[in-house]
Amino acid sequence: MARFDKARDINVGVVGYGGAFNMGRQHLNEMRRAGMTPLAAADIDPERLKVAQADFPGIETYTSAAAMLRKSEVNLVTIITPHNTHARLALQCLAAGRHVCCEKPLAITTAECDRMIAAAKKNRVLLTTYHNRHWDGCILEAVRQIKRQRVVGEVVRIECHMGGYGKPGDSWRSSKSLSGGILYDWGAHLLEYSLQLIDSEIREVTAVSRRGFWARHTAWKQDTNEDEAFALVRFRSGQWLTLHGTSIDAHPKGADRGQLEITGTRGTYIFSGGEYRIFQREDGRTVTTSGRNPPSQGHKFYRNVADHLVKGTALVITAEWARRPIHILDLADQSARRGRALKATYR
Repeated sequence: MARFDKARDINVGVVGYGGAFNMGRQHLNEMRRAGMTPLAAADIDPERLKVAQADFPGIETYTSAAAMLRKSEVNLVTIITPHNTHARLALQCLAAGRHVCCEKPLAITTAECDRMIAAAKKNRVLLTTYHNRHWDGCILEAVRQIKRQRVVGEVVRIECHMGGYGKPGDSWRSSKSLSGGILYDWGAHLLEYSLQLIDSEIREVTAVSRRGFWARHTAWKQDTNEDEAFALVRFRSGQWLTLHGTSIDAHPKGADRGQLEITGTRGTYIFSGGEYRIFQREDGRTVTTSGRNPPSQGHKFYRNVADHLVKGTALVITAEWARRPIHILDLADQSARRGRALKATYR
C-alpha cells in the first residue's frame, strides 16, 4: 500500500453530503482535524452541494461518485449514503484505487463485506468503517473496568437493548430494504461495543422478529422495518450476547438497564452514554457503585486512519473487524426468516 509523506497530502472526499445530521460536513471537518485535506464532495442533490461549497469554499463538487473518481485527485473517500448502497459505491471506489471508509454499518450482508475486503486487497488500498464510537467514553470506561480491573469477574453474557414504543419515521432508515432492518442502525454500534468485551469467535446466531404492526402507518408500507427483533449470539468461549431492538415495547429495557448490561461471575455492569452502574454481591447484600463516563474521543478514528496511511501505524478498525457485527446482523436476519440457528463463517 502506497504511503503518504504527510497527512495533508491525503486528499479526502465524501459521497453523500446532506442528511439530518450534516454528516458530510462532520466527516470532512474530522478528517481536516486529523491533518488531511478536504478536496471533494459528491451528492445527487445540487442543493446539498451548494451547502458543501458554503462550508468548504473552493471544494470540488460532483453529482455522482463516478464523476468524482474520474475527475478528482481524491485519495480517500468516505461513503455516507443509505446502507444498501455502501457495497456498490465502495467497490466502485476500491476498483479506482481509492482508499475507502464507509459509514457504519459497513454493508448489509456478509457476502457484500467479503467482496469489499477482497477488492481492497486486490487493489492494495485501505478499507475501514467509521466506528468512531469505538472511542466513546462509555465503552472506554467499560473496557477499563471490565477487562482490566475485572470488576464483574469473568464475563458470562452481554444484553444489548435499544428502542421503545413509537411509530418509525418516514426516513430511509425505516425501510427494511434500504437500512437492513431494525437491528442494523444502533445495533451496529452496540455490537461493536460488545465485541470489545468478548474475546472469542462467533459460533452461531439465532433470531426471531415480528413485522406488520406499524407497516400500514408508514410511508414504506410492507417494506417497513420489523416492529421488533431479538438475536442470540453464541461464542466459542461459551459466552453469549443478546441484541434486542423494538418499536412496540411500552416498558423498554434500556430505560433502567442501559444500552448494555454485562453480567459476570462477580457482578453486573450497566452503561449508557453518560454514566455506569456496577452491582456486586458482598456479604449477602448488593453493593451498587455508579459514576460518570469520561469524554468520548471519536476524533481518534480519523487520526488513526491518517497515521496508518502516513506512518504505517496499525489500523484499529480493520475491514475484518467491521465485518463481525455485519455477520451477526446478517445471520440474525436470515435466522429469523428461516426459523433456525445459523453457523458463523470466517475467511
